Amino acid sequence: MKNLNKSIIKCKKCPRLVQFRNKISKEKRKQYMNEDYWGKPVTGFGDINGKMLFVGLAPAAHGATRTGRVFTGDKSSDFLYKCLFKAKISNQDTSNNLNDGLKLNNAFITLALKCVPPGDKPNVEELNNCSNFFNHEINNLKNLGIIIALGKIAFDTCFYFYKKNFNLNKRLIFGHGKIYNLPNNIKLVGCYHPSPRNVNTGRINQKKMVSLFKKIKKLN
Repeated sequence: MKNLNKSIIKCKKCPRLVQFRNKISKEKRKQYMNEDYWGKPVTGFGDINGKMLFVGLAPAAHGATRTGRVFTGDKSSDFLYKCLFKAKISNQDTSNNLNDGLKLNNAFITLALKCVPPGDKPNVEELNNCSNFFNHEINNLKNLGIIIALGKIAFDTCFYFYKKNFNLNKRLIFGHGKIYNLPNNIKLVGCYHPSPRNVNTGRINQKKMVSLFKKIKKLN
């Protein structure tokens, strides 16, 4: 995994994404003006021997793009880790920076796209470029049994990946808590994204999210 992560961090295949992440890292957000932004592709994080893989879409502009770790330093991560901690998947309920002592239990978390895209909207070529990294991550997770897609776009990306690489011919429809069987005895679980928008509108709350995470832990 170390060699894979080095390759991810060095990647400059997508000119639009390189330009955008550099722009964010230079201009910064006001409250982080005195911080040095990571400003590079963001690798996966967690227990490489875990059975669960959480997949988000892309790094947040002033979250992972700033801190260098997936789902770290933004409001989505604040909510996500409160839920992961209550479900006993993480050792703490916050994810603030690379040196905060965070650990995942039996789980790994990554992104379908390793760089932040403008408007949070990657194009097909960019997702295809990153799919090679995603494939290597999956191959490195020897005990993988469950993929939890955080949000519809991440779900569709996982579906597209399996359709392309494993000739998956059935249609999978995103829904919170829906579980599908994938090739290689892997299950795909749909889960609402832990975004402030979903939390503030009541689409998702801690009780619903923790309940789903506890259910996922019991899946074979």
